[in-house]
Amino acid sequence: MTSTFLADKRSGPDAGPPPPDADARRGRARRRLLDWLTAMGFQVPALVLFTGLVLLPMLFALYAAFFRWGGFGMPEDYVGVDNFTDLFHNPVFLGDLWRCLVLVLLSLAIQLPFALAMAVLLNQRLRGRAVYRMLFFAPYVLSEAITGVLFSMVFAPDDGLADHLLGGIGLDGVGGEWFADPSYVMATLFIVMTWKYFGFHMMLYLAGLQSVPKELTEAALIDGAGPWQRFRSVTLPLLAPTIRISVFLSVIGSIQLFDLVWVVTQGGPDHHSETMAVTMFQYGFKRYQVGYASAISVVMFGICLVFALAYQRFVLRRDLEGATTTMRGAGK
Repeated sequence: MTSTFLADKRSGPDAGPPPPDADARRGRARRRLLDWLTAMGFQVPALVLFTGLVLLPMLFALYAAFFRWGGFGMPEDYVGVDNFTDLFHNPVFLGDLWRCLVLVLLSLAIQLPFALAMAVLLNQRLRGRAVYRMLFFAPYVLSEAITGVLFSMVFAPDDGLADHLLGGIGLDGVGGEWFADPSYVMATLFIVMTWKYFGFHMMLYLAGLQSVPKELTEAALIDGAGPWQRFRSVTLPLLAPTIRISVFLSVIGSIQLFDLVWVVTQGGPDHHSETMAVTMFQYGFKRYQVGYASAISVVMFGICLVFALAYQRFVLRRDLEGATTTMRGAGK
């Protein structure tokens, strides 16, 4: 009688769901395994390429940095940290660090504000603005080698376009050996860099400006705000995440600058335009001091890594937290 009552109670309307069937559990497990294998199948080629072309060379460069090695055979002459200590007593490398800092500061103070101003201008309703956008972005599409050869001809001494233009307006004495004079080579090189890369940052800012709601600027206009007030109080705060990404890319690019400098000056005259990457190339592929060049690469990687982590921690933190919150909200 009691067992019958309990059986009726379990089968009543308040009874819980029946226990899952063993076959259904095995089916779900097989589907999960199949999904995992499919995901891994798509990831394995990328992981193999990343390991073989990025991770292993980085680890080997770190290993070779502790050897005096010419690049042939396996490293055997272990010197410990001597390559690193010699590096920070090398006036050429210390000059590379200083020139890197100068390029970073010039990019942040001149190149990026210029790109932002052009983006704001080309975001207005202008006739032919699509053509202007294309023309300003076109230099970024060119390779660094083509850009270097082009400006080697533009700034050729006495016969280049720059000297002819200056001579046409009565400034004959201003021109000269643009890339051969230690006093002018970095400034000239920065002009070439700005021409090459400002279009990329301009397009970043244009993309950011497209996401600024027009309702906010129209409301500020109704409230009597002028163009500068609207830009400072409405546009600039909403554009701040894009500006932070642009600054990050500009700094990392300045630290790793190589091909443009190599094509134009090869670090000359007398190392006055040399960067860390050019010095690394000189020691590794010209002097066959691969261990020393590996130490330079490790220091470059360390500088980029420290900057990236610090920038993410103190500058990009709000942007990353907002993205994480949005993703979590979308997954609910």
